[in-house]
Amino acid sequence: MRIIDTKEIEECVYNMARRAGLTLTDSCRAALSSAKERETGAAEFALSALLENEKTAKREQMPVCQDTGMAVVLLSLGRDVQLVGAPLKDAVNEGVRRAYEDGKFRKSICDPLTRVNTGDNTPAHLHVEIEEGDKAEITYLPKGFGSENMSRLFMLTPAEGREGIVNAIVETVRLAGSRPCPPVYVGVGIGGCFDSCAFLAKKALTRDVGSRNPRKDVASIEEEALARINALDIGPQGFGGKTTAIGVSCELAPTHIAGLPVAVNIQCHCVRCEKEVL
Repeated sequence: MRIIDTKEIEECVYNMARRAGLTLTDSCRAALSSAKERETGAAEFALSALLENEKTAKREQMPVCQDTGMAVVLLSLGRDVQLVGAPLKDAVNEGVRRAYEDGKFRKSICDPLTRVNTGDNTPAHLHVEIEEGDKAEITYLPKGFGSENMSRLFMLTPAEGREGIVNAIVETVRLAGSRPCPPVYVGVGIGGCFDSCAFLAKKALTRDVGSRNPRKDVASIEEEALARINALDIGPQGFGGKTTAIGVSCELAPTHIAGLPVAVNIQCHCVRCEKEVL
């Protein structure tokens, strides 16, 4: 049995949140740079501006996007780990609170009805999965809501099958248009049930941009959806062009014989995600 004090988790979340607020992931930066080489005119200009913006954010230690997001934390906890110290949720929230205060990040979390701001960007959205081993794997994803608001959940019939899945993905991006600050990264959940399907879509966004699902049939959905999305001609920041999305990532889980849930979680061009193992 390995003992981990939740103070370590707090410090880890704090450092991850500080880094994520200032920079894109390596895979996102590479995808944007590659897309810039394929574009011309206004589309090329838009991608150049996005890449220059990140350089400036790093240099000046300023947020790479004004929407510093809702803090989403995924914790994969080995069953041979014993947590001691403050409650896990409290430790995660304290790490987020300190990061947003010290980083001077915008605090965006409020009561859904009164709209009163919590003042410190907490509570974080925490997901915990128990796995084998004696490690704690933490993923931190700050999720902006310009793109989150464009996300959709479909309860398809089994008869709609693969074609229905791809159509749902493409239609979600088409209806979103320029509003989620494209080029977007598209996370897709397939299967499970109403709530778990949405989590799969969120989890898909923590993968490297451009990665492929190890199942060939799922990877083919990712590839076809990406090709059809990029044929929409929405383009970077809505200026038209070849790059409406930089990636589509799908995760799936077994579902009921009577259903085919599909969740599509849109992420803007500003992919910010940090991972650490304790």
